Amino acid sequence: MFSSVSLPLWLVVLGALLAAWALMASVMLPGVRWVLRSRANKVLEEVRSRLQIEIRPFQQTRRQALVDLITYDAKVQEAVAAEAKARGMTRELATARARYYAREIIPALNAYVYFRIGYWIARNFAQSLYRVRLGYADTESLARIAPSATVVFVMNHRSNMDYILAAYLAADQAALSYAVGEWARIWPLQQLIRAMGAYFVRRNSRDSLYRRVLERYVAMATENGVTQALYPEGGLSRDGLMREPRLGVLDYMLRTFNPEGERDIVFIPLGINYDRVLEDRTLLLPDQASKPGLARAAINTLAFLAHQAALMLRSKWRCFGYACVNFGTPISMRDYTRRSGFDFRRLPTDERFRRIAELGSHLMRSVGTLVPVLPVPLVASVFTASPEKRFSELELKAGAEALIEKLAERGAHIYVPRRDRDFAISAGLEMLRLRRLVEEDDGLYRAAAGELTLLRYYANSIAHLMQSTEVAN
Repeated sequence: MFSSVSLPLWLVVLGALLAAWALMASVMLPGVRWVLRSRANKVLEEVRSRLQIEIRPFQQTRRQALVDLITYDAKVQEAVAAEAKARGMTRELATARARYYAREIIPALNAYVYFRIGYWIARNFAQSLYRVRLGYADTESLARIAPSATVVFVMNHRSNMDYILAAYLAADQAALSYAVGEWARIWPLQQLIRAMGAYFVRRNSRDSLYRRVLERYVAMATENGVTQALYPEGGLSRDGLMREPRLGVLDYMLRTFNPEGERDIVFIPLGINYDRVLEDRTLLLPDQASKPGLARAAINTLAFLAHQAALMLRSKWRCFGYACVNFGTPISMRDYTRRSGFDFRRLPTDERFRRIAELGSHLMRSVGTLVPVLPVPLVASVFTASPEKRFSELELKAGAEALIEKLAERGAHIYVPRRDRDFAISAGLEMLRLRRLVEEDDGLYRAAAGELTLLRYYANSIAHLMQSTEVAN
């Protein structure tokens, strides 16, 4: 009556794995989601009282509902029909592609993850690496922004650290939503970034259906008042100079903007700078082909972390200097379009692109004037101005003082630690010396052989400030 049954080991293992997956999917995951949702709701109630810009209902909508909303949007469905016709596929298959793109792009903001986990990571990581400073802020103008307005922080892009620094320093104002490139679409980073409210973007995609799905998500988020962070340069500077703006996302935000509507769009310029950019040597590689692949990049990162850990163990580790952010005067699109006498919605395509390009340049000039002058870029500028010269410490400080005066005359925002210029110049020199970018011999300093390119990279971060910093209103 009773007999044993022999099963292959692989079948037993497979059955156990399937049972474990079923248990996790039906019992554990729903429980985890319920806990996270309940904690997120408690956090939302807490932060509403202190946020200057409230979290919008659009950001709290269930992600699947947003995916459906984007997929069956009228303009997306027009693109679906065109895609089906162009590729000779069924409408259902083209719709499935649009849904796939929507799921890839759309974030899933979780207030608990953003304000508890994300903020804790951002604050501690930033403060462990840098002396983080909030420099200049036009607080009076910022306070006058209408509560209903869609706020977009526009900033220069120096480092991938920008995302962390901006989220940390703006955490008392809003939950930022920003575009992240494909580099971050790896487990589990992708899930964390999506829970932080960021959306993923395929850079330089030529897929018309994908671009239309992305356009409609950005437009809907903007129309519904979602606070966003925008990097018009598109990518990190490879030479330290500010790059020309890329206008795609800016166009998506504004092509349906109604100047007479109830919701204004307000751009807040934001300037960021660092005494040390974590990716500086990688960015200075001569061409894209020479950039390391994912595996090599991971190895380089681990080697960098190991080196920093070894310095800590020997009590020789030093922080990476100062990281500073300046917040400028808000730019209202309602006022901008009224003064200029046009409506983006009614412009022919070519004219709209021209107007968007003008606005992009205006925004980048506003951002450029806010880039902080920090000790390392300041001292690096002195060395790059006379790359073969050997400076005494007195000559070096005199040159830096003269540069400070020149920058101050042009309205630059100079961060002087402890309000002591001598200390600031000494701090910049010490950082360059520790990194062996500057050599000392018999009390004389000169740019280290082979490091002039890296010195220019830091000097270039403030090179534009030597020109006129006036921004047209």
